[in-house]
Amino acid sequence: MKSTRIALVSSELAPFAKTGGLADVAAGLSRYLRTAGHDVRLFLPLYRSIREGGWPLEPSKHVPEIELSFGSRTYTFSISTTPLPAPDGSIARRAPYVHLVDCPALFDRPGIYTQDGDEPLRFALLSRAAIETCQRMQWAPDVFHLNDWHTGLLPLTLRTLYAWDRLFEQTRTVMTIHNIGYQGVFDVSVLEELGLMDQRRHLDQDDLREGKVNFLKTGLLHADAITTVSRRYAEEIQTPEYGMGLDGILRRRKDVLHGIVNGIDYGDWNPETDTLIPHRYTADDLEGKRDNKRALLESFSLAFDERVPVLGIVSRLTHQKGFDLLPVVLPVLLQREDLRVLVLGSGEASHEEYFQWLRDTWPTKVGIYRGYDNDLAHRIEAGADMFLMPSRYEPCGLNQMYSLKYGTVPIVRRTGGLADTVEPFDSATGEGTGFLFDAFESEALHAALREALGVWQEPETWARLVKNGMAQDFSWERQGPLYEALYEALTTPPG
Repeated sequence: MKSTRIALVSSELAPFAKTGGLADVAAGLSRYLRTAGHDVRLFLPLYRSIREGGWPLEPSKHVPEIELSFGSRTYTFSISTTPLPAPDGSIARRAPYVHLVDCPALFDRPGIYTQDGDEPLRFALLSRAAIETCQRMQWAPDVFHLNDWHTGLLPLTLRTLYAWDRLFEQTRTVMTIHNIGYQGVFDVSVLEELGLMDQRRHLDQDDLREGKVNFLKTGLLHADAITTVSRRYAEEIQTPEYGMGLDGILRRRKDVLHGIVNGIDYGDWNPETDTLIPHRYTADDLEGKRDNKRALLESFSLAFDERVPVLGIVSRLTHQKGFDLLPVVLPVLLQREDLRVLVLGSGEASHEEYFQWLRDTWPTKVGIYRGYDNDLAHRIEAGADMFLMPSRYEPCGLNQMYSLKYGTVPIVRRTGGLADTVEPFDSATGEGTGFLFDAFESEALHAALREALGVWQEPETWARLVKNGMAQDFSWERQGPLYEALYEALTTPPG
């Protein structure tokens, strides 16, 4: 496969800036592509947290300070670079470089995202800064790979404001939807602030009549190819139920829409090598998993009993994740079954308060940590017996794939990437990797949990199920070539 020049632009990138799976995917895919021999350069805002994070930042030798005009405003940015570290923090010889867009006026703020009025301007600048930096380096990407609404203006910007520059004559754009629920919708007045009044005819005219501009929709209109993060999700978002208002445009562009399941980095998530868990283990020797279960329960001040299953949850506690199914289900199970439930997460107050109520009501069976702790996330994956993801929709999901690797059996709704990565277990044949339910109803979730608890009572069958999951491979070495094939198809001249 030919070497490709790829400019990957993202609002998040692990380990520098992360609120969700986007950061992990951008980093994991970039590492894979660089190892496979491609020229990968990443573009990310230089947020305050990165500046204060102690990273070895070097001012770019090729890119001086650059002024960019947006309507009546002018902003100055420069570029600092740093290599993308491996999951263990080391720097590989062939590590891709991150180009950090340093514009304090827009990015020197407490968080990655804000509720400030200039939020659209912050990410419009990221897109233009990526293009301007490539110009100064005289580096012509074969592909701009863009991620979510924050980079949605780049295809249009490249085709209009920078159409004069032959450096980009052969450049193609790929727009990846990580979660269609976040679209970057702003008042139409933002066009004047962004200096895009002359580009109105290239935007969705129905949106303009309604007085709004949709960044993600703009990217979907103008990108050469569209991807999303699982095969099932690519089908779902073409329907009114899951398309969040964009199903029409996605149906019209279905010929360039591709579903590619995210990879995961087994350098970071692997029970054989994980330094964040107290006991390492393999599929052939699961004694360490039992020891991790004991240590995990002790950390929540809960009693250990090898015969009692532990159900783990690590999640943002939001509407999307389906936790409003639980109030009908979990109290019944906790009353009738000897079961432990451990929760790590934060989000909507109603969900946090509900899990706290469970903890207060069954203090010997339930543990909760409100917030996020990466070490604890690893320990729950290693120490739990089952992992619950009852999502309303799930573009891909990563935790169910981590769970499989750690021998922690997923119980998931059959949607999006969950359907693509978890195979229903059949006790008769011994095939499958987890338990799935279809309808978004408490009764359906309850049935899946009852099925899982029933198999738990058969140790030999459960052991087979655990080993099935641990044998799955969702590494970037398996998923990355699908992106390579897409890039090659886009950049190969017809005939």
